[in-house]
Amino acid sequence: MQIIAGSAKGRILKSLPGLATRPILARIKKSLFDIIKLQIAESRFLDLYAGTGAVGIEALSRGAGSAVFIEKEAAVVKIIRENLRLTRMESKGQVIQGNVFNFLGVLGQKYDIIFVGPPYKLGVTMDTIKAVDERQLLDGNGILIAQHHFKEPVEIKVGGLEMYRQEKYGDSRLSFYRHQGRT
Repeated sequence: MQIIAGSAKGRILKSLPGLATRPILARIKKSLFDIIKLQIAESRFLDLYAGTGAVGIEALSRGAGSAVFIEKEAAVVKIIRENLRLTRMESKGQVIQGNVFNFLGVLGQKYDIIFVGPPYKLGVTMDTIKAVDERQLLDGNGILIAQHHFKEPVEIKVGGLEMYRQEKYGDSRLSFYRHQGRT
């Protein structure tokens, strides 16, 4: 798993052995960043269920102003911190260890880009999107991207958010949301 583009291009990220985390596939990550490339510069990026931090660190490498990573597992949090050091991005990244739902209410700022990538087995994609909307964490012009299994149902409208795009990659989907009425 490596950084695809930007200031840390080519750096190899650490990960846990085995299937303790489900890193985003390189082709999905490339496609994701091709789609959102115009929104990244100086953005505030929130990486929920961050795993190794690959998505948020890719955003930082491509010019995001800051990234917050929320991950529950202590061993994985350690990996995120190591990956931030490896890519020399530690000053732009904040890593929070804990349950996503416990920390969404105390973040205290809005984000331009929010990436939601929970483990497929949890089935919490919709609950997470609803929580982000209820806590008004997405900036007015921001986008939320959810990576989920194709069998996990997602709604077109979630509170004040509306899906405007969905991409398919084998068993995975990327669903893109923004505030309703935004073009």
